[in-house]
Amino acid sequence: MDNHLNASFAYRSAGKPPVVWGFPPGASIIDTVPEDMLDMIHPHWKKFPPVNPMWHYLLGLLYIVLGITSITGNSLVLHLFMKTKDLKTPANMFVVNLAFSDLCMMITQFPMFVLNCFNGGVWLFGPFLCELYACTGSIFGLCSICTMAAISYDRYNVIVNGMNGTRMTYGRAGAFILIVWAYAIGWSIPPFVGWGRYIPEGILDSCSFDYLTRDAVTVSYTCCLFVFDYCLPLFIIVFCYYHIVGAIVHHERALREQAKKMNVTSLRSNADQNAQSAEIRVAKVAMINISLWVAMWTPYAAIVLQGAIGNQEKITPLVTILPALIAKSASIANPIIYAISHPKYRLALQTALPWFCINEKASPAGETQSQTSACTTSTS
Repeated sequence: MDNHLNASFAYRSAGKPPVVWGFPPGASIIDTVPEDMLDMIHPHWKKFPPVNPMWHYLLGLLYIVLGITSITGNSLVLHLFMKTKDLKTPANMFVVNLAFSDLCMMITQFPMFVLNCFNGGVWLFGPFLCELYACTGSIFGLCSICTMAAISYDRYNVIVNGMNGTRMTYGRAGAFILIVWAYAIGWSIPPFVGWGRYIPEGILDSCSFDYLTRDAVTVSYTCCLFVFDYCLPLFIIVFCYYHIVGAIVHHERALREQAKKMNVTSLRSNADQNAQSAEIRVAKVAMINISLWVAMWTPYAAIVLQGAIGNQEKITPLVTILPALIAKSASIANPIIYAISHPKYRLALQTALPWFCINEKASPAGETQSQTSACTTSTS
């Protein structure tokens, strides 16, 4: 009886005889998979033994923390942006869309992953929901990535192009958002029509697209995802913020040189100095956000590319699942950045939740449009 109590739940759930210390010698991670999921498991995973059950519980606990933080943070962002009049600007439609896609990402991924982790570490919901789970994760993840690219373009248009830039209207922002969603959905549907495939990955308690099969169809889809859904948005983001920082530095240098020629300390009024400092803060916040984004998405992108064209021997279950978890944790970064660096959001949060102990002073009514536009979209 004691031996039965010490047996691995994951192994028993697959209909195998109970064994002491978890798994018998030579057991494969495939041995823990329910019968209806066997056809979806890539042969690559057969060479690996089942992971220590501790990892399933640990990842489940981590995902509970991430899920609660992300859902709370993004729900609060949506509530305050929709409730506060000063935050209802065309540029902030991108912020709302980003919070919405991050919220949807966690709602669709968090419950099933946690249930799998605490019920033997296997996918419990069958093939169809595995594909649906992977597809929704792809849609909302890509939507967030592309929305960040759209925000960076909007900042580039305002700060670099200035008065020569095309003004962002509600209609134009809405069109951008529709394009973002169409792009994300368009790249997530092909596995259902034969270009690529959705399968369980890593420790097999979550699903994603197949980046291990080496046939031409799967490799081409994986490489296209890497180029068009990672490299292209990253290029847009880096390009825009590189020029934003360059424009600010150039403008600052020109003002200092002119002030020196006129033998004065500064050419700006106090309001203008505040506006410029806001734009510099925007650039700093942008660089922090981009660094976080790169740190969160690059490990998983590297695993995907290695699986498609590199050495697959180094792709183990844990090596795969940890970068995937880090990528999904990107959905908690944006609300945190908003609360720290978005002045008008902080004012709204201060009013709605005074027990947060936020002490944000309202800006003067006559401040320049430059400061207003910069502050309202500093969360890219």
